[in-house]
Amino acid sequence: MNRAGPFIEARDFLLRHRTDYDTAYRKFRWPVLDRFNWALDYFDPMARGNDAPALCIVDESGDETRLTFAEMSERSARVANHFRAIGVKRGERILLMLPNRVELWETMLAAMKLGAIVLPATTQLASGDLRERIALGRVDHAIVDANETHKFDGIDLHGLRMSVGGARDGWLGYDAAYDASPEFDADAETMASDPYLLYFTSGTTSKPKLVAHTHESYPVGHLSTMYWIGLQPGDVHWNISSPGWAKHAWSCFFAPWNAQACVFIYNFSRFDAARTLNVLVTHDVTTLCAPPTVWRMLVQEPLAQYKVKLREIVGAGEPLNPEVVERVQAAWGVPIRDGYGQTETTAQIVNSPGQRLVPGSMGRPLPGYRVVLLDPEGNRADEGEIALALDPPPLGLMTGYADNPAATENAMRGGFYRTSDVAARGADGYFTYVGRADDVFKSSDYRLSPFELESVLIEHEAIAEAAVVPSPDALRLSVPKAFVTLRHGFTMGPDLARSVFAFSRERLAPYKRIRRIEFAELPKTISGKIRRVDLRRQEAARVQDGARGEFEFWEDDFPDLRQPGVADTAK
Repeated sequence: MNRAGPFIEARDFLLRHRTDYDTAYRKFRWPVLDRFNWALDYFDPMARGNDAPALCIVDESGDETRLTFAEMSERSARVANHFRAIGVKRGERILLMLPNRVELWETMLAAMKLGAIVLPATTQLASGDLRERIALGRVDHAIVDANETHKFDGIDLHGLRMSVGGARDGWLGYDAAYDASPEFDADAETMASDPYLLYFTSGTTSKPKLVAHTHESYPVGHLSTMYWIGLQPGDVHWNISSPGWAKHAWSCFFAPWNAQACVFIYNFSRFDAARTLNVLVTHDVTTLCAPPTVWRMLVQEPLAQYKVKLREIVGAGEPLNPEVVERVQAAWGVPIRDGYGQTETTAQIVNSPGQRLVPGSMGRPLPGYRVVLLDPEGNRADEGEIALALDPPPLGLMTGYADNPAATENAMRGGFYRTSDVAARGADGYFTYVGRADDVFKSSDYRLSPFELESVLIEHEAIAEAAVVPSPDALRLSVPKAFVTLRHGFTMGPDLARSVFAFSRERLAPYKRIRRIEFAELPKTISGKIRRVDLRRQEAARVQDGARGEFEFWEDDFPDLRQPGVADTAK
């Protein structure tokens, strides 16, 4: 019985209509699956005798590891057999804390074959974080890079501890797995709805929650992500993303292997923009996904001097500023296509291949996703919270927040999954990101989007990144304040502050203008997203105390900026 048949049929439909968005959106249907195990029912049959490259990992030293689909299938079977032999059972939870090394991909496949549940974790976590997450996630076993095992000292873990990349006292060695049988027989059937992944959210506005995904919601749901990226069989796909976060599974695992493309990894000790561009050229990368921070660093290099072979490039994590998109397009003739999704879902709203791009737009809903915008009262609107219709739910949506029914009920209320992100929809059907529901604020009775203001600021030659938050103000309730980090070669001080204020006055309506600036490093989650909630709290506390930051400047400090005859709107 070919259990992967409906999945392959849906995949092939999207490949055929890769650049025909209207047909793909109108006619696509999620496959209906009952018993399904992506690793056993799809990957292994696809990999049998398949010597095409599946995974290529290159280190800064020049060391290179290349494995075919057939090799990945066999190696993961050995690992699955070994895990089962030493006591890992179906339904048990494995904390997986590895950098970009082959064992990560092997374990993801092996756990799926076994029916075990994986909780990916970044190696950036500290001992306190791990203690909290192991308790919250009710973890049974831990598979950890040898260099990180010390973080588990003093932490109770009733199951197995396995060290990858070196022996450690009290830890089992991973390499023994390669002596196990290369033939794997499942001990039971896997239901498509069985749990497979538990992801901790990055915690931009609250404590991390545990997002539950199944054997279909991510493995099959990422057909949407495959479509967004524009992946095709034989592509070499590089997703610059850290293991432990959902985006790594999106574009370093499911989306490329759904398309039978090769996952490419380059391991940096420290990110280097020039080296990244050289790697793109020397390793013939055809598709690239990178977060906005990376793109902002890349555009500071002479892009046109690098003869890349890129066919598709995309950005995700936070919205990309139009100015960055324009620079890349001018240098390479290939547009960066922005995309939107969450840990709770696969890609939802994107600029898909071959379609008209609207500068600054998120794009349109992907095949399989029905997206509406809801106002605070839950009514449909042209601007409001992004929400997904649940009748039926999209296959790429989580089942809920594990062990947190209250959070699940709140997110799924009223027949919609509510994302807590706000967007506006134009008459052409394209969506524009406004901000997190908690980030949008009012100034002089005007509703302001931090992202809109940040997109303007980032066009200033000195600014590398910016985060806009409300700063309490006696007259206007609040005014926009920008926390900014500078590009190399620029010096913080009053002259630069005056330049930024003047830049803001030239490009923004009076009610939107930046009124306060502080030069500072931006607080971020360990996944790299800006924690505006921290900046808002800091700003509220500081203004209450009547204090300013050391490198903070107010527009009122520069009376020479006020031009005669220019009205300053303040209700």
